[in-house]
Amino acid sequence: MNEMREVDVVVVGAGQAGLSSAHHLRRAGFVPDRDFVVLDRSPGPGGAWRYRWPSLTFGKVHGMHTLPGMELTGADPARPSSEVVQEYFAAYEQAFDLRVRRPTVVRSVREGTAGRLRVETSDGAWGTTALINATGTWDRPFRPHYPGQETFRGRQLHTAGYRGPEEFAGLRVVVVGGGASGTQHLLEIAPFAAATTWVTRRPPVFREGPFDAEAGRAAVALVEERVRQGLPPRSVVSVTGLPLNDAVRQGLADGILDRQPMFDRITPDGAVWRDGRHVAADVILWATGFRAALDHLTPLRLREPGGGIRVEGTRAVADPRVHLVGYGPSASTVGANRAGRAAVRDIRGLLSRDSAAA
Repeated sequence: MNEMREVDVVVVGAGQAGLSSAHHLRRAGFVPDRDFVVLDRSPGPGGAWRYRWPSLTFGKVHGMHTLPGMELTGADPARPSSEVVQEYFAAYEQAFDLRVRRPTVVRSVREGTAGRLRVETSDGAWGTTALINATGTWDRPFRPHYPGQETFRGRQLHTAGYRGPEEFAGLRVVVVGGGASGTQHLLEIAPFAAATTWVTRRPPVFREGPFDAEAGRAAVALVEERVRQGLPPRSVVSVTGLPLNDAVRQGLADGILDRQPMFDRITPDGAVWRDGRHVAADVILWATGFRAALDHLTPLRLREPGGGIRVEGTRAVADPRVHLVGYGPSASTVGANRAGRAAVRDIRGLLSRDSAAA
């Protein structure tokens, strides 16, 4: 399809951030397919949740906040979170008639004509006044490079490819990463594996007690300051610490969560530390997080010298037509909801100014 279709707003991504933004567009009077479209690269609803490993049941999920206008009730905590959230998101899209177009891959966003943006996709091009980017991070797993990595004869995989602990039965597993995924992987794998080793760049910080509203605001403020400076956002756990729940306490007591400093290099059969200590391994599991999926925005040249995109609220400072929802301080389920509302409020102001100027 070569004809360029025109709308006021294009929303890229239909996870928590994208659906929240679409909901607030609907509430503000925008009509799907006429005034805005939601484009999603996945084959079905669920955002990144649809790719979570089956053993991550809904009861193990930390702080899943429901979408605006529709509660998630009656979910069985023993069911895989991927199934629960896929069904919830599908019902949400239908309830609010959001008409998500999928699978549609957004390849690039660039300058269009008459001050508008051109969004190039696998299903043709869209012209738009404003863009809400809600692409999250799942499409960009981060795996750091260490000397000797290419010589390892065992298996290497990232959290994005993790499907459960059974496949590690009888194997020696090194888990790399100090976030929530790393600890969850270790606690699941240890009963099956011949041996596990946990390594992190920094000593983990465990958080006692509830994560209340004040602590949440403090964490968001730290992340927000980074994006204001144009630096890449840090992970949530690096700011908040790891929750010290019963499972983690037991893992510490059993020696499963016996953290080791980062190894110096990888060998064909394991890893070696600077002091000469060696651990044999059949598998290296990189629980090293994700980076924001923003490559399609490259033609707009939004990145700062620090490597991130400088954002005020949700608006990209370098281009007020672009809003990043689910990025930096809004990269949480509750943050994405609030950011979607804020982005729509700003976009209404932008469109009003454009109408007045015309």
